[in-house]
Amino acid sequence: MKKQPVVVLEDVSTGYRTGRSQRRVVTKDIRTSLRTGELTCLLGPNGAGKSTLMRTIAGMQTPLAGKVLVGGRDVQEISPRELARTVSVVLTDRASAGMLSAYALVALGRHPHTNWLGSLSEADHAVIRRSMEITGAAEFANRLVTELSDGERQKVMVARALAQEPQIMVLDEITAFLDLPRRVEIMGMLRALAHESGHAMLLSTHDLDLALRASDRIWLLPKDGCLTVGAPEDLVLSGAFESAFVSEGVQFEPELGSFRMRAAVQGAIGLHGTGLARVWTARALERAGYRIVEGRTSREVIVQNEGAARLWRIAGGNEATCNSVEELIEALADGTVCTGA
Repeated sequence: MKKQPVVVLEDVSTGYRTGRSQRRVVTKDIRTSLRTGELTCLLGPNGAGKSTLMRTIAGMQTPLAGKVLVGGRDVQEISPRELARTVSVVLTDRASAGMLSAYALVALGRHPHTNWLGSLSEADHAVIRRSMEITGAAEFANRLVTELSDGERQKVMVARALAQEPQIMVLDEITAFLDLPRRVEIMGMLRALAHESGHAMLLSTHDLDLALRASDRIWLLPKDGCLTVGAPEDLVLSGAFESAFVSEGVQFEPELGSFRMRAAVQGAIGLHGTGLARVWTARALERAGYRIVEGRTSREVIVQNEGAARLWRIAGGNEATCNSVEELIEALADGTVCTGA
């Protein structure tokens, strides 16, 4: 099925008006779209303007130039109630929930669809229950929001946004305070929602590795404010991803799709071996500042797998045999002999 654009940005510039005739431009001349059935991740360094762009898309902030079209209409001309039926927003900020239960908080998502009294019909309750089941929040529906963990709370916030029955979901850094398993869980849930329910999903995140694996498209926003859009793999292959996050402290590894710290260069070293032990030995050597090369070198590390046991042998220089990666790195650093047999 062909994916349809539901949000279109036409030469949009975002930022702030600092005076009657003065303004601070954060992003400029953005032309792109959000499409149904896709999880799009907005990535960029701190200060690039990701949150400003998302608030502009959601109609919470007026663009400095250009238009944001939602369903073909200028988002600034859509009434708040009508917009809330089309676009749901989840922000990083921990909104005060008072003494509300998880169910009651999700029920607030039905407000755009209720009458002036805010009465919930059985159909509304069915939407609330279904939203909580989809997000895995049904099991703690009766607990107070204040009693929930960060991961549980974020499931409730996504359920509330889903209860609005929107076509578009805008999610700003909602995994920021979660541990890795919860981040993976939330990202997988959002991807499934987009693909199975046809939502257009825009998620800003600093979890670059996970975004590369889970998103259908990436909006890459470097500090110069010029947005680049494409499939994750295309942005890596073009070098755009590495350029956006260029830093003295980290380096992007296109082969692995991840970042590593730049350490002081200790020189070249050969590495020989197979399997998982070789992979993690290579990571340890790179972290310690060694450049791994193929072929024969004056200094080499040989990973030996002997049944369940592993040994690391240093050849050249201070030759030694080590029982662990930790011993290996120490031996290379100070020339001491390892305790291995």
